[in-house]
Amino acid sequence: MTRFVNNLKTVLLLGGLMGLFLLVGAQFGKVGLAFALVLGGISNIVAWFFSDKIALAAMRAEVVTPGSPGAAGELYHMVDELRQRAGLPMPKVCICPQDAPNAFATGRSPSNAAVAVTQGALRVLSYDELRGVVAHELAHIKNRDTLISCIAATVSGVLAYLAQMSMFFGGGDRRDGNPLIGLVGLLVAVLGAALIKAMISRSREFVADHDGAIIAGTPHGLISALQRLEAYSQRIPMDNPNPAQNNLFIVEPLTGNSVLRLFATHPPTEARVAALRGLADSPALRTA
Repeated sequence: MTRFVNNLKTVLLLGGLMGLFLLVGAQFGKVGLAFALVLGGISNIVAWFFSDKIALAAMRAEVVTPGSPGAAGELYHMVDELRQRAGLPMPKVCICPQDAPNAFATGRSPSNAAVAVTQGALRVLSYDELRGVVAHELAHIKNRDTLISCIAATVSGVLAYLAQMSMFFGGGDRRDGNPLIGLVGLLVAVLGAALIKAMISRSREFVADHDGAIIAGTPHGLISALQRLEAYSQRIPMDNPNPAQNNLFIVEPLTGNSVLRLFATHPPTEARVAALRGLADSPALRTA
């Protein structure tokens, strides 16, 4: 059932992306509409096959191996242990050179997945907290949330670009420019962000928290990690050129001023912590 729902969300997102492309292209007449049709088709293909690579590249993620020294090697072995508990193939393990503590998972499927952790997370999280975070990300992979998250990030980034393009061609000193085009471009970006919020249910974070706690064998590490990451996210901005990727992370990062921040993709941390505390005596944890 989870796989069917996520596949449906993927189809709706790809269709929504094409529709928004055509909406913007129509503002420029038949030529613009044709251009939008071609560009939209290309963007759909890129989003499906390369959105994970785009996300990792944007975060400057570096792959680590079993032989990596220090914390990198320990992270690799931690992921290996937990993915076996989850019954998953070994994902790529990456470290991102950002000071903001955070983590995310990406990939089209469990066989083509990656778990990425920032340097900040390795620095501030304890072993048990990091274990809870990794288990949460593996739960996203197991539930196949990662494809929909990556496509959502790609969609939102493209919409931001289209908004800028529409503002450029619709404003300025051009005599024949239509000022409404700029407004349409902005509305497209806002509506696109709202679409992403609707397509990516906040419930997926609760499910990943629940399943992550089962994978880790306890909710306590994840509870502490969420509280710590939330506190840091309020003070240290993420060095990420694409704030559209906010939905990928375990806690929504601070990325500066952005229209997209109006459409939070994560439930309140307090609600997530409360739900996890209710798992302390769960039979599923005792048998994990």
